[in-house]
Amino acid sequence: MSYTIKQVSELTNLTAHVLRFYEKEGLLPHINRSDSGIRKYSEDDLEWLGLICCLKNTGMSLKQIKAFVDLSAEGKGTLKQRCDMLIEHKKNVEAQIQEMYKHLEKVSHKIDHFTKQYEEYKKSTSCP
Repeated sequence: MSYTIKQVSELTNLTAHVLRFYEKEGLLPHINRSDSGIRKYSEDDLEWLGLICCLKNTGMSLKQIKAFVDLSAEGKGTLKQRCDMLIEHKKNVEAQIQEMYKHLEKVSHKIDHFTKQYEEYKKSTSCP
């Protein structure tokens, strides 16, 4: 089955402009085209897009994603390098999550603090 750029845009919530940009930058290097030049995305292309979005949304740069795509194009001989890249990225994501937990704890503490202050304020301003 193949998909048009409009269909892929709807499925992925990526604009056609972003899809064309990813293709131009080499992140989607093997998009087939019809005889009239219309892009025809495959299921594999959708899988790649899912991975690209996952990596991008977890902080990997487009340059790093491009390096990963390039290694993938070289074949199985680069499996170790790709695995190493993903392991390093996973470590970075885990560190980001830990940092976000610290921020969440601070926000939660402040919510508790201000809620207590507000409750005391309400008590002090209510009429007997």
